[in-house]
Amino acid sequence: MTVIVRDVRPEDAEHFALVRRAALPYMLASGAQVAFDWTHAHPDAHARPLVAEIDGEIVGTSQLRIAHDAPEPGVGSVNVYVHPEKRGLGAGTLLLRASEEHLAEQGATRLYSWVLDESEFRAFAERHGYEARRPAHFLRLDLTTAELPPLQEPPAGVELRAAAEFAADPRPLFLLDALTTADEPGDVGAELTDYEHWLATTWRHPLFDAELTTVAVVDGRPVAFSAAQTDGRGRYSTGMTGTDPAFRGRGLAKLAKNDALHRARAAGCTEAFTGNDAGNGPMLAINKWFGYEICATEVRHVRALG
Repeated sequence: MTVIVRDVRPEDAEHFALVRRAALPYMLASGAQVAFDWTHAHPDAHARPLVAEIDGEIVGTSQLRIAHDAPEPGVGSVNVYVHPEKRGLGAGTLLLRASEEHLAEQGATRLYSWVLDESEFRAFAERHGYEARRPAHFLRLDLTTAELPPLQEPPAGVELRAAAEFAADPRPLFLLDALTTADEPGDVGAELTDYEHWLATTWRHPLFDAELTTVAVVDGRPVAFSAAQTDGRGRYSTGMTGTDPAFRGRGLAKLAKNDALHRARAAGCTEAFTGNDAGNGPMLAINKWFGYEICATEVRHVRALG
């Protein structure tokens, strides 16, 4: 039983997504989404998705990239997933080795990776020189049984709109996304500066649902939002919830997220997922208020190359 690691082919998209869903069921993944991501990867990211095969069957995947949008150079990321029924056969080790070699060739000096907080996964990371850093949680809400908070009238001067209403000119949403991304908790910072790339990879992303995304607007200006992702399988995920720093402390993010969840349930979604940095107490409190429960935890790991 020989494990072969190779670059992805267009026809691999559905199998790539299947492995991702099996290994990490708390994140949305579809064949259309992964194919889109491969096609629209930023050239400066030097992304090179890989798969591991056994007897022609895809059993593992690797997503790797240079963090070209980070304020400091030399930062890369690699996330390896192996189908639960095919673990222990060496696919993960070979995928990781090939990924690290590629990123080192592209100038990476430090690699980050998310690792599920379970003994076998943490041991794998430690064996390969990765050190644990900060945790983050996956949270789940059953929309078929959850008693969502009732919809509330927004405060005076605040409107709630679907992101789809900005389709003619999404730039105000890009500017808000850039503001909230700049101070998002994390080990690797990001700066959104390329509007055309954002249009292509965020606004037009197959998982992004503009109809279910809610935006809080003040005087015609978007100031808070809760971005929705859907996969056509009844699963909804909050891609990002954020507020312009000048408008924080007014409950606008909670207002937007509640509206988005109601939209999702009305559209037939049955499960809602979200993710939180473990240190983001305010957002964790909001999600617990909605009824979300932690269903899994990941730990960010880092390894210095060279």
